[in-house]
Amino acid sequence: MNKYILIVSILLAFMFPSNTLAENESLLSLEELSIQVMPEYTYHPNDKQKDHVPLLIGYQGSMVNNTDHPQIGKIEIPLPMKEKDFRIGYVADYSNDLSKAYEIEYIIDPVKGTISWTTSEEIGPKERYKFVIEYYSESIKVKRDLKTLQYKFKSFADIDLVNVIFTTPDKAEKVKITPILSEKNNHGDEKNTYSYLFQHVKAGEEKNFTLTYERSESKPTSELMNSQTKKIKDEKSNRLAIGAFSGISVLSIGALLFLIRKRK
Repeated sequence: MNKYILIVSILLAFMFPSNTLAENESLLSLEELSIQVMPEYTYHPNDKQKDHVPLLIGYQGSMVNNTDHPQIGKIEIPLPMKEKDFRIGYVADYSNDLSKAYEIEYIIDPVKGTISWTTSEEIGPKERYKFVIEYYSESIKVKRDLKTLQYKFKSFADIDLVNVIFTTPDKAEKVKITPILSEKNNHGDEKNTYSYLFQHVKAGEEKNFTLTYERSESKPTSELMNSQTKKIKDEKSNRLAIGAFSGISVLSIGALLFLIRKRK
């Protein structure tokens, strides 16, 4: 998720031909928005030169149709397209039962700085609509091994729940993040995640974060994880070949592989 910038003001518009913006916002309300900020997690799929510090940010949104009629329409979201080397990575939405993901044909408006698309399916009354956007930039400031990321989220609508998740890269040291999170208030599932939960966020409300860490490793987290997975598989094959692979080892390797896949 990101996994990671100073985000400009973001606006979400649900546009139907016969409705005003205020009316459209009452048609589809944004229940939840999860923002995953992932510095040095992976490079953009089209990157050939890997001599920069990448940042991946992912949005996962959940809306609900508040009307008694099916709705289908156009969603438009401004993104920080003026950030250095800003690029879209992936845009999709999901079927009503969440069993299918549809990669979306989206439109970029460089003048307005927005991405827009049409929902893949009708959204039934009281049903939820979920989407995901992933984009990349080079917004991390680098001073030798010291990396600094400033991130600002300005709410584009009234949102019931906003979850901002920072995932620090493998082999990062001396990690500092503000606002400071206590263990009680950190909702991250892993040691290298920092999760902030905000309820009833109003349109225009801002949340500011600063993340600093030291890291001499040049490979992104995804490459390190792939190497670790390959190493585990190779060790498993070698042990099976000599007949010295115990039941406890099988369970341990299986659990580790599961955790690695979960992190990916």
